[in-house]
Amino acid sequence: MRIAVTGSSGKLGSVVARELRAAGHEVTGLDAAGVRGPGFVQVELTDYGQVVDALTAVNDQHDGVDALVHLAAIPAPGIRSDVATFHNNITATFNAFWAASRLGIRRIVYASSETVLGLPFDVPPPYVPVDEEYPPRPESVYSLVKVLEERMATELVRWHPELSITALRFSNVMWPEDYAAFPAFDDDPLLRKWNLWGYVDARDGAQAVHCALEKARPGFDQFIVAAADTVMSRTNDELLRQVFPDVPRHEPIGEHDTLLSIEKARRLLGYEPRFSWRDEVGRAPVV
Repeated sequence: MRIAVTGSSGKLGSVVARELRAAGHEVTGLDAAGVRGPGFVQVELTDYGQVVDALTAVNDQHDGVDALVHLAAIPAPGIRSDVATFHNNITATFNAFWAASRLGIRRIVYASSETVLGLPFDVPPPYVPVDEEYPPRPESVYSLVKVLEERMATELVRWHPELSITALRFSNVMWPEDYAAFPAFDDDPLLRKWNLWGYVDARDGAQAVHCALEKARPGFDQFIVAAADTVMSRTNDELLRQVFPDVPRHEPIGEHDTLLSIEKARRLLGYEPRFSWRDEVGRAPVV
């Protein structure tokens, strides 16, 4: 496929663009900043005209695309002011979705967020593992935008029944060099309770994008995307008894199984995480 990837210079986007190219797709990266060269176009995504133009054709880079992967955003709360985060992220996503639908691009995969699940879980989750079945619980302006984006996608596919939009609720994205810090998380279980001790390797994030591009059907759906394990060497039983003692457990949970359920992504997209921090760091420390 000919695929446009917004946010192609970011932590996840750079890996997604690389892996899609490795899989044989023709990728054009769109971002506000990045390395100049073939396969990259500098675009301000809050400017609708630039988005339409970049998706339509770019000189000798492409003459239209088959799919859009939208990853560009201020990537977390607290980086910029709440107002700046809201205006930037909702505008960029509306522009990307609207331009794609107007241009006849019928396959969109984009980055939603684990934050819609209720992070930082100051109010405990309704049950664990958390999944896509309970209503969104945004606790920040950043997360509120993600919820609004999912609702926007729901309405767009209602207007355009042939359109496919897939929201991937990515967990905390990591590169292999980040894993050296993981053993220290065991010192304080509260340090990473904010996302139920979750993470996802950027390479597995790219796999989820690829799966969604290939498997998604017309309509809208959302999927949690996380690693198969937690960031901790401490067991889930110990963590939950200490931090969330009253939260119901909906199913048997393995010692280190992710508490961000990826069963739906496994079942419907064929997603299967291949990377774990335990393999990168070596044997986890004994606690």
